[in-house]
Amino acid sequence: MAAFTREDANRLRETFQAACVKCSERCLYQSAKWSTEPVLFPLLTTALLRRGLFRIAELATSLPFPDDGPSSPDTETDSPMRDVEQQSIPIIPSVAFSSSSNDPEEARLESQELSRYLLAKSFFDCREYDRCAAVFIPITPVRIPTSTPSSPGAESKPSPSSAKRKGKQKKVDEKEASAGSPPPNNSLPKLSQKSLFLALYAKYLAGEKRKDEDSEMILGPADTGSVMNKELVGIGRSLEGWFAERASEGREGGNQGWLEYLYGLVLAKGKSEEDAKQWLLRSVQLFPYNWSAWLELGDLLGTFDDLQRLVADLPRNIMALIFHLHSSQELYQSTDDVHQELSNLEEMFPSSDFLKTQRALLYYHAKDFEAASSTFSSRLTTSPHNLTHLDHYSNILYVLSLRPALSFLAHLATSTDRFRPETCVIVGNYYSLVSEHEKAVMYFRRALTLDRSFLSAWTLMGHEYVEMKNTHAAIESYRRAVDVNRKDYRAWYGLGQTYEVLEMHLYALFYYQRAASLRPYDAKMWQAVGSCYDRVGRPQAAVRAWKRALVAGTWGESQASFGGSSGGEPQGILDPETLYQIALLYEKMGEMEEAASYMESTIAQEEGPVIDPPDQGEAEGRGGTPTRIGGGGEGSMGTGVTNTTSRARMWLAKWEFSQGNLARAMDLASELCHDGWEVEEAKALVRDLRGRMERGG
Repeated sequence: MAAFTREDANRLRETFQAACVKCSERCLYQSAKWSTEPVLFPLLTTALLRRGLFRIAELATSLPFPDDGPSSPDTETDSPMRDVEQQSIPIIPSVAFSSSSNDPEEARLESQELSRYLLAKSFFDCREYDRCAAVFIPITPVRIPTSTPSSPGAESKPSPSSAKRKGKQKKVDEKEASAGSPPPNNSLPKLSQKSLFLALYAKYLAGEKRKDEDSEMILGPADTGSVMNKELVGIGRSLEGWFAERASEGREGGNQGWLEYLYGLVLAKGKSEEDAKQWLLRSVQLFPYNWSAWLELGDLLGTFDDLQRLVADLPRNIMALIFHLHSSQELYQSTDDVHQELSNLEEMFPSSDFLKTQRALLYYHAKDFEAASSTFSSRLTTSPHNLTHLDHYSNILYVLSLRPALSFLAHLATSTDRFRPETCVIVGNYYSLVSEHEKAVMYFRRALTLDRSFLSAWTLMGHEYVEMKNTHAAIESYRRAVDVNRKDYRAWYGLGQTYEVLEMHLYALFYYQRAASLRPYDAKMWQAVGSCYDRVGRPQAAVRAWKRALVAGTWGESQASFGGSSGGEPQGILDPETLYQIALLYEKMGEMEEAASYMESTIAQEEGPVIDPPDQGEAEGRGGTPTRIGGGGEGSMGTGVTNTTSRARMWLAKWEFSQGNLARAMDLASELCHDGWEVEEAKALVRDLRGRMERGG
């Protein structure tokens, strides 16, 4: 990677600052926050804006070379000439509402609309979204009822033509009309793209606000999760007509990318994902510094293969690199390449909280909780009031059972902003850790009241309902989590566990398979799949799943070593429990030789792998003998004697007994007598074997 110079930093800083102004002018405040920190406008607290339309501001201030301005190094700080020099420099306002385009027509329209634009933006900042949209887009006058009341029994009768169009014929007519209809005409007034975006975006947020108001209580009797934004259809038709008119006039080259983003957002909300992906791609190609467009594009990616196919269509700039890193983390790709990509970006933005958070989340997904906790703790030291993603930090502290640290984090978040979903989730995790599950559910519901699309709250609330034996509420919570983000393997796995508790193993198998497809290198997912296959009477498929778990466990150990620690079993060995389950499945299928082979492999994991150290071999003139690492000594890489290996040894002892190998069976049974597991049964077997051997002798 080429050296990152001061000139490169200044150029990038100017680009980010310009992007911040453009995002702020269009009221994408979280996008603007990503451009320059601190934020120059008050942040909206709506769930959509808080969801993640940000990142440019924070990167601009994390560039390494400070922007000291155009002062001369030869001028003393307290010199009288310094004031003269500064007076000659024009003062530029921190936020300038200027033309967003080099197109003369756009510049003329923006100049004419400046007064109305400032009025509309003031309404937007006060969260009066309908008034903001009405400044630019004409509304239908409200008909005030007259003083003469209508008859209570009077009902409007349908016209004869509409009365005839009923049932199937009406549906057929509507389908034909929608299939053969030409593109809608542009019903929007002639506006600049900046004003048009602000008006339509305000309509969209007004619809989101009404959708939240119409929603019932979280998991209440009438909360079906099916309330839709009623403004989507109208916004979509308006934009479709606007784009069609621009295309017919040959003016597509003057598009700025903002309306493309809004149209892609509307299509994504309407489940037209492929079309949405194309429009969002067009948006980031026209204006790559709108982080909200990148985030919406990332939400449409289901697998890492989808991301790899998308890379060729992305623009070649710094934002594409950041998007690739963020999407890889969201898709649980904690590989060497991703870590190296993150290290390269950290050289350019050494103090970026965003990149520190990505590093912590990569460790978290790799289940290296110690390294993830250390990284989050470091970020918390430098930015104690940044609550973004601290809900994941609370999950890590919960898994590590660090109750004092989780209590401190809950107090810190509460003192910073008690009405943030992250704060409610942190407090809920604390109450869950101390086994107060009712209080934990209360705080998770409070987080969802603040933001119904907050993924962690849905998933964690499902876990709490499982603990409270409320399987119906747990299933509904997990389903809502999947609706919010279908890439959340924890919600799919939770659904599988809940259905397994209900002994609905085919349902559980389906959900476990979805979880395994998202985390193919997580042994836990394949173990669950194998267990369900066994319960539904498919032992061969169960064997394949358990073998996948063996491979996944080996890969997972190497991925967990980025922070210097490796979770799970020691490196270089296989999971004894997985080997034992495979052996039992072969026994069930009647393949006793295969079963015995896997039982032997299970016992072998007590001492670890056989290796030939290079230094020892060279010292003996390449005559070194293989050395077994383990055996219970200090620094052993084996598991030692466990309940699983003892059961495998007992099985082998009985197997050798049945095959007539009494000496081998006696050795295995004698070892069991000293293991501390299966002792009584082992002693009985030893007595039986001695009797047989004495009679045979």
